[in-house]
Amino acid sequence: MALSGFNVHCVPALHFSARGIFDRNKTLWCGYAIEFPERLVYFAGDTAFGSHFAQIRETFGSPQLALLPIGAYEPRWFMSPVHMSPEEAVQAHEILGAKTSIAIHHGTFQLADEAIDTPQKQLMACRRDDSFLILNNGEFAAMA
Repeated sequence: MALSGFNVHCVPALHFSARGIFDRNKTLWCGYAIEFPERLVYFAGDTAFGSHFAQIRETFGSPQLALLPIGAYEPRWFMSPVHMSPEEAVQAHEILGAKTSIAIHHGTFQLADEAIDTPQKQLMACRRDDSFLILNNGEFAAMA
């Protein structure tokens, strides 16, 4: 979709879908790549880890900013097809070659077996530098 000054692209994500009893996986899910003249913003949406991150980088280049989910991932045997762990989010950040990533999908509601603050703690422990930001609710980061 072309809008004034930028383009929005629907990009792959991995999740399930269902709104009723008989419509499991009858619709698709997605993320968004938002292209501005000199930068790219990638919103992963609700997604599991997968090869789609490399496909997005190949198609659009490395994003200036990536919004990557880190919560609701335990137990892995059940949640891995739909949600990334913090470690996988770091891998996605690296595969995308994102200049900066911001963690999303965590810290508001306890949606899975991990404690509400575990995703943030795990991401802080496994990220390699400060290019993957963790914001508290209501906090914002100024981007250059």
